[in-house]
Amino acid sequence: MHCPFCHHEDTRVIDSRVTEDGSTIRRRRECEKCNERFNTFETVEIKLPAIVKSDGRREAFDERKLRIGIERALQKRPVASDAIDTVVREIVRQLRSVNEREVFSRLIGEWVMDELKRLDQVAYVRFASVYRRFEDVQAFREEIEKLERDLPELEGLQLPLLGEVRPAKKA
Repeated sequence: MHCPFCHHEDTRVIDSRVTEDGSTIRRRRECEKCNERFNTFETVEIKLPAIVKSDGRREAFDERKLRIGIERALQKRPVASDAIDTVVREIVRQLRSVNEREVFSRLIGEWVMDELKRLDQVAYVRFASVYRRFEDVQAFREEIEKLERDLPELEGLQLPLLGEVRPAKKA
């Protein structure tokens, strides 16, 4: 590994640690020439399937685009960036487990909606409105009613939908 400071060819590893999720190894390195220290990260590289868009185009999976779509749905919502990272990792994990060369974008959209439904109901409705191309208020109403039917299983996982106040659970 070349030193990023002096471009010397030899650096040595002085510490290696596995990240919390177990998917990456962080290595602390030191340059043999200038003694500067820096980190490198080692991850497994697995070829992800191509994404088949609704118009038939095929393109490489882009984690950045996935993250942008999720962040847009969660804009101005009280959701930690760690939670967004977890959602992105889960969708990438599902994509890897498919074992197909191509995956329809529709499937990825469904996975995103499943994750957002658990994470934040407002973000879920936002994403669903764009993803399913809601054309009128009735479509929003139907989606919210469907979401409210699922509330018992989602109870206590997030902030209330539409600002209603729910009684506190008894201990």
